Amino acid sequence: MTAGIEKAAGSRVRYFLAIAVAATALGLSACASNGPSGSSAQGASSLASGNVVGPRDTGSYPNLNIKPGQAAPQFTDAEAQAKLRQLNAERASAQNPARSKGVKDESAALRKLAATHGPDTLRQIEGKCDPALDPTCK
Repeated sequence: MTAGIEKAAGSRVRYFLAIAVAATALGLSACASNGPSGSSAQGASSLASGNVVGPRDTGSYPNLNIKPGQAAPQFTDAEAQAKLRQLNAERASAQNPARSKGVKDESAALRKLAATHGPDTLRQIEGKCDPALDPTCK
């Protein structure tokens, strides 16, 4: 009985070893190529043409003392005030969108309904039978 188990375990070990060897060979073959093009001469020609995006080795250290320029033209004071007024108007309308559309304020009526809804419901429940709620009630 144990011979069958040992035989099955040995075949599994050999199987996993074969997979590991194949994966290692595949990984090493991917490292052997010279970039995505596969040829080093073509890679060198793209470097010489200046089509490289990203950092380049110029042979010297970068000068960090150069002041960077503006990325975009700056707002004038008048433009900044106009944009600030527009932002404040949009903020006010976002805080109460119904009021800006002319909707009637019914908050007092809703508060009154909330205050009386609980006791009214309890009265109906405790009344056991309310013909307004249950037409079959006698």
